[in-house]
Amino acid sequence: MARVHRVVVLALDGVYPFELGIPSRVFDAAEGRYEVVTCTVDGAPVRTNSDFSVTVERGAEALATADTVVIPPFDTSLVTREVPASVTAALKSVPTGARIVSICTGAFVLAAAGLLDGRPATTHWALARAFRERFPHIALDPDVLFVDDGDVLTSAGAASGVDVCLHLVRKDHGSDVANRVARACVVPPWRDGGQAQYIDHPVPENASNGTAGTRQWALEHLHEPLSLTELADHARMSLRTFARRFGEEVGMSPGRWLIHQRVTRARQLLESTDLPVDDIAARVGFGTGTSLRQHLHAVIGVSPLAYRRTFRGAPAQIH
Repeated sequence: MARVHRVVVLALDGVYPFELGIPSRVFDAAEGRYEVVTCTVDGAPVRTNSDFSVTVERGAEALATADTVVIPPFDTSLVTREVPASVTAALKSVPTGARIVSICTGAFVLAAAGLLDGRPATTHWALARAFRERFPHIALDPDVLFVDDGDVLTSAGAASGVDVCLHLVRKDHGSDVANRVARACVVPPWRDGGQAQYIDHPVPENASNGTAGTRQWALEHLHEPLSLTELADHARMSLRTFARRFGEEVGMSPGRWLIHQRVTRARQLLESTDLPVDDIAARVGFGTGTSLRQHLHAVIGVSPLAYRRTFRGAPAQIH
């Protein structure tokens, strides 16, 4: 019987209520695979950035029992260069090998505690300048939804907290489980961490003049080459207009978006089927197994065989 994965959420003074609830909402929907508990540094209530406080049942001792620790964001006016000694001491009790995840301003805590030294990271795009001024030695990328650096993950604001938690469910248990969790939470099952945080026009004023229909069509024809000209023709736009409109709506170029969609579809097929790599490559539009291997390695750093071995192992027994 596999032990249930324990997620401990550390609520700091000024915590954002929405993000505080994300880990429980997502991980609790994973059919008993996770246990989520919330603590504060001293076990006392903390005020939120809204007009109420939060009372918890646990103090920092809960961190010593964590498999994953999540630090939600807190009031930006409380982001300082120095982390209170009590917070630093609490983080030192996190077991070696446990994952640590930050959402939005939570990255400031990890950085100040030295947990992001030598690592890539992200935070909310609006705080990028303040973060770089305080932690110039950290490789900050403010243009992505989240950064997975193995045992330390950082994410941007609000909904990206959902994205990084779903990413962990997918990483732990595969796309089928993550998709069921996403359906239960009524959220998109997958937004790649490399997707842009800030999009000028996420919802076109007139959807009929946007690229959504062409994107849906492209997903149904991933096995085809799909040149930029073909996409623009389908959208009935000039190449220049299509590329501009696509970037405004999606936050990345059509070519990059297609690669992300093909890699995502390939990962799903690797996880859920026994199809040969060459067949999967053909189905997702990479053409050859060599091309699929190159793109998969560029995105997640492993071969198709290693990826399939990770996600097609014997399913864990859950309490």
